[in-house]
Amino acid sequence: MRVIASLVAAAAIVMGACTTRGHPIYNVEKAPIILPPGKSANMTQVSTAIMRAGSRLGWVMNPEGPGRITGRINVKNILAVIDVEHDTKSYSIKYRDSSGLNAESGTIHQRYNGWIQNLDKNIRAELTGL
Repeated sequence: MRVIASLVAAAAIVMGACTTRGHPIYNVEKAPIILPPGKSANMTQVSTAIMRAGSRLGWVMNPEGPGRITGRINVKNILAVIDVEHDTKSYSIKYRDSSGLNAESGTIHQRYNGWIQNLDKNIRAELTGL
């Protein structure tokens, strides 16, 4: 009985460790910009929507050039840096750098992926409001 209890406890520890780090880095690749019927958006409107979406979530968003924005988030000494590239038809969110997120060999702490998924969701919401 003790052996089974020990195995269950060990499995729980291993499963817990797996959920906090070592997840594939989540990037958004060429997500389509979907606007209401009959609407169109220019580059400035798309950039503004992306920067607003990031800012609302605590990202510091800086334009780097036409269709290029760098985002940074710093939470409790954990830093993530992303590149957001866009045109008027699609956008991409790509990992650039981090500290405190155990990034290595294409994997990262799950917290990062959650931040990117939330950012993606907020960008889509901002864009549909154009």
